[in-house]
Amino acid sequence: MLVFATLGPEGTNHELVTQSYIGFHGIQNASVELVSSFVDAKAGLLGGEYDFIVQCAVHPSTPETMGSNFHDMYAADCFISRSKELAVLTRKEVEHPRSIGLLAPATESYIDCSRWEKRVYGESLPLIFDGLLRGEYDSALVYSEYQDQYPDLVRVDEIIGSPDDVWIVYAREQTSGGRLLAWKDSPITNLFVKKGAIIL
Repeated sequence: MLVFATLGPEGTNHELVTQSYIGFHGIQNASVELVSSFVDAKAGLLGGEYDFIVQCAVHPSTPETMGSNFHDMYAADCFISRSKELAVLTRKEVEHPRSIGLLAPATESYIDCSRWEKRVYGESLPLIFDGLLRGEYDSALVYSEYQDQYPDLVRVDEIIGSPDDVWIVYAREQTSGGRLLAWKDSPITNLFVKKGAIIL
């Protein structure tokens, strides 16, 4: 059984995309272990508890994950994937929101944050939404699906959509052999041809 560690709690984009990655490769015997931080994921990988880690390249802890222990764990793969749609949700009773919950810097640049006087940062979007429901801030940049789940509590102030994010897969084994590792016949090759940079 291969164990893929990624960021929890249940319902994160990390969980969704990791499951999609496993399905894309047709891996039959795999499980997804949700962790509270990528520090825990790294410790589990290096300790042999997990076989792989899947992390979004724009997650705030990615530089530390990528930069530490690079002699013992490696970026073994990367891919592009869309994920859950994002939106700015506000508690219905708040007429003029003054504070917002964000996953920074990962989602902070998606909107004009100057509209809010206060920014509060969280570790994952489900936890940020929990903070919104508890009244810790007036608005939050979270999954738009939460409005469908809690229509009496929150409203949609702005639809953001889903970016094409880059995702990194880490392992204890190196796959690059110390060379440039890229897909020669990938879709970007067609784009290079279209722009006249490559003649086939």
